[in-house]
Amino acid sequence: MEVVRSQRKSSVPNDAVSTLPLYRSAPPLEVRLEDFEFYAIDRLRVLKGISDGLSRGKKPDEMEKLVYDLWKENMRHPQASEVVNKDIISHFVLRLVYCRTEELRKWFLSMETTLFRHRFLHENPEVQKALFAEFDLPYKAVSRAEYETVKDMLNQVARSIGQSTDAIFYKVPFEEVPELVAGRRVFIKEGNAYIAMSQVVSLVVTQFRSHLSKALVLTNRKWTSRIREQEKDRLTPIIEALSTSYLGPDYSQPTKHTDISLKDIDQIAKSSFPLCMHHLFGKLREDHHLKHGGRMQLGLFLKGMGLKLDDALAFWKAEFSPKVGAERFDKEYAYSIRHSYGKEGKRTDYTPYSCQKIISSTPGVGDHHGCPYRHFSEENLRAALTRMGVGNRAVEDMLDKVRNRHYQLACTLTFEAVHGSSCDAGINHPNQYYNDSRKILESPNNSSNP
Repeated sequence: MEVVRSQRKSSVPNDAVSTLPLYRSAPPLEVRLEDFEFYAIDRLRVLKGISDGLSRGKKPDEMEKLVYDLWKENMRHPQASEVVNKDIISHFVLRLVYCRTEELRKWFLSMETTLFRHRFLHENPEVQKALFAEFDLPYKAVSRAEYETVKDMLNQVARSIGQSTDAIFYKVPFEEVPELVAGRRVFIKEGNAYIAMSQVVSLVVTQFRSHLSKALVLTNRKWTSRIREQEKDRLTPIIEALSTSYLGPDYSQPTKHTDISLKDIDQIAKSSFPLCMHHLFGKLREDHHLKHGGRMQLGLFLKGMGLKLDDALAFWKAEFSPKVGAERFDKEYAYSIRHSYGKEGKRTDYTPYSCQKIISSTPGVGDHHGCPYRHFSEENLRAALTRMGVGNRAVEDMLDKVRNRHYQLACTLTFEAVHGSSCDAGINHPNQYYNDSRKILESPNNSSNP
């Protein structure tokens, strides 16, 4: 797969590529640089949506609908003939992105395997058989004579999984279908598992996962030995940024909830700030000072809420006044506030920090920025959540997510507990938390409208 800056000149015909590729080798396609990144981002939205669904413990039928909707929404293309190409290109770009560390490989392998499973199940039986044949597996259907010897046991299994008792069965080594064995959904005899045609997905998915796992290791070798250095001025920056990319709105432009008055900010902070900003705001009121990292994280969040520059200067000056005189504030702090609003220096209009950026920060001693779900001790996190009014049972659910490193999901559960309302999209940005909170609290149906 070659990345070019010119218009793509050729494409693979639709009838030459399965609607569900097995991604065994990179296609001989020319890919525009912008497509290289945009296609990968669209697929990443699918994989991250799957990850969120799994973390939230969605049921199989819910996951099936989620995957279908995510794919339909994100993997479209204006040209029908390019849909398959987008699928293949995006997979291989993300394979390059996620081959670089063991943790990245593990996540990508799990999400792509889940995606493949659901897409396989969505295909019709003829396509499933064709894909099964592509793996060239050495398994044959159980003969009639052998079937008669184990018929009673196979019929029991068939009935237990809702399968017709006259189903075709395959005999495979039991270690190749571990999930079916663990779920007691197969009959095992002499080291072989008898699987119905409807269960072939388990066999196919195992083979897909095995192939992709090996391919990721090989891709990593190519990346470290050759690609990273060769593409250091073009593709490498894109590749290294994609795994930590925030894919949602940047909140550089405030939404309709922009009537932010300084006299109301305490009430708004109490009702609509996510824990990270709630903590920073509290520490600012308590200490009348924040270090640079805290000022940037909270300041840009307030900017994204709709706080105007003049009000921001007045807010920070008033908060710092018990420790910092007006002259010192104007000299040491006012410039950086104006700078963050794009009024000084290079006139860069800075955007509020996403959850991904906050989670990946590394607060030092005396710092209060960062993500409480990641950076707080369990004891401190429990106390902070309790102060926000979260009940004991909900706190335990959040701590369980934190132990499994699902920090944004823990924040989502906090939002749901505080507002008594579901947040199916998940929390991905502090300003999203704020906006969604205001929508709920300002709803005509909400009696607690502050």
